[in-house]
Amino acid sequence: MNKESWSFWKIGMFNLNKAKEAQQRLSNLISLEYSGKPIKTIGAVDCSYDFSRQLIAAVVVILEINSLRLLTEVESQDRIPLPYIPGFLNFREAPVIFKAWRKLASPPDVLLVDGNGIAHPRRMGLASYIGLLLDQATIGCAKSPFFPYQPPAIERGSTSPFYNDRGEQVGLCLRTRTGIKPVFVSPGHKMDISTAARIVLKLARYRLPEPLRLAHQRAQQVFRSKS
Repeated sequence: MNKESWSFWKIGMFNLNKAKEAQQRLSNLISLEYSGKPIKTIGAVDCSYDFSRQLIAAVVVILEINSLRLLTEVESQDRIPLPYIPGFLNFREAPVIFKAWRKLASPPDVLLVDGNGIAHPRRMGLASYIGLLLDQATIGCAKSPFFPYQPPAIERGSTSPFYNDRGEQVGLCLRTRTGIKPVFVSPGHKMDISTAARIVLKLARYRLPEPLRLAHQRAQQVFRSKS
């Protein structure tokens, strides 16, 4: 038994075949075009876990894109609905993210998600799922990929194309800091590959873009402050 104690979870409650069908059906609705609207606010979301109490938390932050001044922060918690299953993170994390999202007075122009967009076996990673269901422009910025890749040159700003197992380009490997591991940028919804990479690079002082770093830090603090 790993640290995720799943005594409360029964495999029959989650049908993988139906989940795959849902992802494939929804992927046909994804838009890979950005409206061109000037971006004034940028959001980011990340989740954290308290496995001892079987809880998950989501934190959404919204920043002014040029100054990176924090404008809004919301948080929600819920029971962990199912264990981690590669390719199905959307069903695990999206419910609590939607719960936090409903607390926002207004959405950001673009939302960064710690996960994949269309760079997913069924083109329906967490960023695409959230974006589609919220009708929100989203970008997936993942630390690890689903597919093999050729790394970009070591200099900041270097990129290499990222392909799925059908040979379709689904994103870019982006070097956000010289000599540091790249991130894997893919459109979620209402977004294109080049715009997604440009936004992530603009916001990255370290490996991850600053809004995602902040969302991660705040999410990690949720259960620490309540322990």
